Amino acid sequence: MATYIHPSADVAADAVIGDDTKVWHLVQIRSGARIGRECIFGRGVYVDAHVAIGDRVKVQNYVSIYEGVTIEDGVFVGPHVVFTNDKQPRAINPDGSPKGATDWTIARTLVREGASLGANSTIVCGIAIGRWAMIGAGSVVTRDVPDYGLVVGNPARLLGYVCKCGERVPDGQDPATYHSHEA
Repeated sequence: MATYIHPSADVAADAVIGDDTKVWHLVQIRSGARIGRECIFGRGVYVDAHVAIGDRVKVQNYVSIYEGVTIEDGVFVGPHVVFTNDKQPRAINPDGSPKGATDWTIARTLVREGASLGANSTIVCGIAIGRWAMIGAGSVVTRDVPDYGLVVGNPARLLGYVCKCGERVPDGQDPATYHSHEA
């Protein structure tokens, strides 16, 4: 298989896209973005400047990934997920002048290996989502999520833990070693 970029996609000349990655209809990938191998970007995805995305990441339709976001390997990003990157967004400065690139500070966000972000979730900047964590659909994540953590709601709250396969782990079990399908 080879890397595929749909003719309607807008990919900056200096964006780096790994082998066997698929970039579908109306995707925009900006300058300096780095995307790994074997990724899939669905219709209408926006990848801002300097975003870093690992290998085997699946980004569903109409996701917005803004500068300051790093996504590690094997992450699932559901449809319409939005990342933010400014903790105090304003269009203008106190004097009424339009804000420019030097008038704000990017708050970094990290999504660790294997995490899954449910459809329509919002990831507020300046946090880390742990390895193999699961974010429920429609959740607003405002603080760090632990490895294997299952969070839902607005604001998202920790309900428990999931294993690598995504199943809920019974209380008292170690999510890193739990296997519900053992013989």
